[in-house]
Amino acid sequence: MPAPVPHPHSPSGDASFGDRRAGRPRRQDPGASSPEPRPATPAEPDDAAAAAADADADAATTAAATGSPHPATDALLSRWAQALINARAGGEGPDPLPYGENLLARWAEPHRRYHTTDHLIAVLNRVDELAHHADDPDAVRLAAWFHDAVYLPDRSTNEERSARLAERALPEAGVPPQTTAEVARLVRLTVEHDPAERDHNGQVLCDADLAVLAGGPQEYAAYAAAVRAEYAFVPDDAFRAGRADVLRQLLGQEHLFGTPAGQTRWERVARRNLTTELELLSA
Repeated sequence: MPAPVPHPHSPSGDASFGDRRAGRPRRQDPGASSPEPRPATPAEPDDAAAAAADADADAATTAAATGSPHPATDALLSRWAQALINARAGGEGPDPLPYGENLLARWAEPHRRYHTTDHLIAVLNRVDELAHHADDPDAVRLAAWFHDAVYLPDRSTNEERSARLAERALPEAGVPPQTTAEVARLVRLTVEHDPAERDHNGQVLCDADLAVLAGGPQEYAAYAAAVRAEYAFVPDDAFRAGRADVLRQLLGQEHLFGTPAGQTRWERVARRNLTTELELLSA
């Protein structure tokens, strides 16, 4: 874990610092940032914009494929294959390997600094830790694989395009329609990180994405630095203002985490980290 609305992994969202929606405040994605205002609900990209975004993402994926593989590649491909086979619920499907390799190439794109393969691993590990709370752990695992599969930090449609990628790839890979729809829903949920009270799958995915907020001092500092590096195109003043806005909104939430385990293990430390970063930004 956060697009046209503020994302907790950003200064204030992929593309805006000023979005607010009436009603219950949304959770932010701790790793997003961008100075451009954007609408509360992202407009559907037109065909030309969609094609351009796909071309950019495909080019970045091709470039990433020429680099050295991540040390955990084999283990990740095994985890992907197991989740995909489980999600087929006994049905047939093609070899999982090419799908996993394509996703790993996306996560390894050279422009990424925070939303990297290491982030994918961290989210998958947290999903495994919280799996007992999920109604469909394998759907959540697949959603973790897809949740930032399309990622360009200056674009506001990353979650939507990642969800559409899942909607295209999973049926072809043998996943039933109901599970595919759930995976896509979960991916879209990471725009706001605000699952409903009884949305156990959503709570697990969002908590796994936001667990980075509860890291130790060095881990959190590395996370914050990676977010800044990913948004290097944003001027310092705009970044600091937008990031501070995200932190204040996060701190204003009654709970950062939706699962009982997340609230018990991560809530206190995450709030301390967010408060410290906000103090540093405001100094």
